[in-house]
Amino acid sequence: MTIRTVIFDLDDTLLWDKKSIATAFELTCKKAAEQVTVNPFDLEETVREAARNFYASYPTYEYTQMIGINPFEGLWGTFDDPTDEFQQLKKVVPSYRKDSWTVGLAKLGIDNEELGSELGDYFIEARKQCPFVYEETFEVLDTLKGNFKLILLTNGSPSLQHTKLEITPEIAPYFDHIVISGDFGRGKPDASIFEHVLKVAEIQAEEAIMVGDNLMTDILGSSRVNMRSAWINREEKAPIKDVTPTYEIKSLRELIPLLKTI
Repeated sequence: MTIRTVIFDLDDTLLWDKKSIATAFELTCKKAAEQVTVNPFDLEETVREAARNFYASYPTYEYTQMIGINPFEGLWGTFDDPTDEFQQLKKVVPSYRKDSWTVGLAKLGIDNEELGSELGDYFIEARKQCPFVYEETFEVLDTLKGNFKLILLTNGSPSLQHTKLEITPEIAPYFDHIVISGDFGRGKPDASIFEHVLKVAEIQAEEAIMVGDNLMTDILGSSRVNMRSAWINREEKAPIKDVTPTYEIKSLRELIPLLKTI
C-alpha cells in the first residue's frame, strides 16, 4: 500500500541531541576548570556516571523509563507537567542536578557543594544555547511537506520536548500532528502509542512509515503494529537480534529516494 504518512522521531533523528548534550557538558566542565583544578574531560565522565546512578535510584525511575526520559534530560528539564509522576520528578531534579555535579567533583578530589550547585544551574542554560539540528533535516522536511502527512512522535516530558521545539522553532510547523509520550501516558516501543498515532492521523499502519534512530523504541514499536520502518543508522551501530527494520539508511537524505520506491 502506498505510503501517505511519514512519522519522525525527534531526538537524534531530526535534532542532534547527543551533540547538544555533549556541548553543554563541555561548556560546563570548562567553567568548572576556570574555578578549580580539574580536567574537564574527567569531570564530564564522573558527572555522567553520578547522574546515571542517582537517576536509577529514584522512585520515578520506572516511570521515566516507560515514558522515555534519559538521565541527561533530567539534568536540564523542569518537568513542569501535570501528572503526579512528573510532579514527583519536578521535586527531585533540583537536588539531582546539584548532587550529580557535586559527586562528580568529589570523585576528582574536590569537595565543593556550592560549585556543584552552580554548575548544575549553568548546565541548564548551556544546553538551551546548543540546539543542534542535522544539516539535512530541513532539506528533507521541505521535500516531504505537502506530499505526505508528517507526524512527530517523540518520547519524553511534554515540557522538555516543547522546550526543544521552542529553541528550534523551524521544526514544529512542518508537522500535522505532534505526539509526545508524556502526554499520551506511555512511550515507544509500546504498541498503544503507535495505535494512537494511527487514530490521530486517520490512517492504517500500511500507509505509514516510522523513521527513527533507535532500534529498541522506534523500530521495535512500529513493528508491533505492522508498520514499515526506516532505521537511520548514522553511527553504523550493530543490529539487535529480533529487531529488524524494514529499511536501513545512513542519512535522512536517503529517505527521499526510498519513499519513491515503496
